[in-house]
Amino acid sequence: MLLEGLKVVEMATWVAGPSAAAVLADWGADVVKVESPIGDATRVYYPDTAEQPGNPVFTNENRGKKGVMLDISRPEGRAALKALLAQADVFVTNVRPGSMKRMGLDYDSLKAEFPTLIYAAVTGYGLVGPEADTPAFDMTAFWTRSGVAHATIPPDQEPFASRPGFGDHVTALATVSGVLAALHERHATGKGRLVETSLLRAGAYAISWDLAIQLRHGEVVTAQPRRERPGPISGFFRTKDDRWLLLLPRTNECFTQLMIALDRPELLAEPRYEWPVTDMDTVREVRALVDEAFAQVTLAEVGERLTAADLAWAPMGTLAELAEAQYAEDAGCFERVDDGWGQVFRLPASPVRFPEGAPKVSRPAPKLGEHTREVLEAAGLTADEIASVM
Repeated sequence: MLLEGLKVVEMATWVAGPSAAAVLADWGADVVKVESPIGDATRVYYPDTAEQPGNPVFTNENRGKKGVMLDISRPEGRAALKALLAQADVFVTNVRPGSMKRMGLDYDSLKAEFPTLIYAAVTGYGLVGPEADTPAFDMTAFWTRSGVAHATIPPDQEPFASRPGFGDHVTALATVSGVLAALHERHATGKGRLVETSLLRAGAYAISWDLAIQLRHGEVVTAQPRRERPGPISGFFRTKDDRWLLLLPRTNECFTQLMIALDRPELLAEPRYEWPVTDMDTVREVRALVDEAFAQVTLAEVGERLTAADLAWAPMGTLAELAEAQYAEDAGCFERVDDGWGQVFRLPASPVRFPEGAPKVSRPAPKLGEHTREVLEAAGLTADEIASVM
């Protein structure tokens, strides 16, 4: 079923690499997570004890995996890792390229020994050039350096960082896509290959609507102060009960429908407001009238009217609202996962559902080194070899 029987070895930390492997595990792959003796950095964010079980961050990125602890700075640790790779279909890592090369674990060093292995390298800035070994997080490479932040944050606002893992999860999905493409090719050729993703490239793709215009015309208009935006009925508006909603017009008829929904049909008779409105002074005038109209009604009141008018809109929801929303349950946004202490809790689901059947996502994230002996025995290591790495 789906990826059942696929063997994945992951040696990665933080989010992008582990998340890619977690999606593969959700879809049925047998994933072994290799950690150093100090463990994945995300283990430290929340306690995982009987009193406070189930680290939500670590579990979100590592559920369903088996955990092996290896010190790959030692020859014995590297030998054990290679024993795991000898049985693997896919290797996922986000260890920096320079470190992997020094240890003889980069793709070029391994491909002759493991010719069928799909080697997925997740990086900040790619595998070549002077930035290849530059340390990166999604907030630095995906959000800030890629232009995503600059295109998103209006120039009259102080810059802000993205939320943790935001770009990592986009990069993880790109990595999963590349791995599946390489596996499809391997069915025909019998050969593995290098799959490379980077936070920077994923950021460039995520902002590619704007980037395409920049590349073609040499300039692009991105986020502007609200006063300078050309669409008088496009954007966020605040209601009487201090809630925000986003409205996006689809056709010229949307202006008419909105004026009716806001009980301002008289504005449709004003020649200066004939759609589309292009004069910026008139745009600001119309926006002020729309702001005033929204301020007279609650979100619930106006929401019913906007929906009845078939307008594209959405309330600015909170995470607390999403967590309790029936529409989120209906869309399959959550999984229920074992916390490793005998209880079950909810976590975000990977963003694909298979209505005709899929592996059950329920296994907890591994404790540090929890399956070391079991996995190494299955890989054929002797008792003495296992003892040398534990």
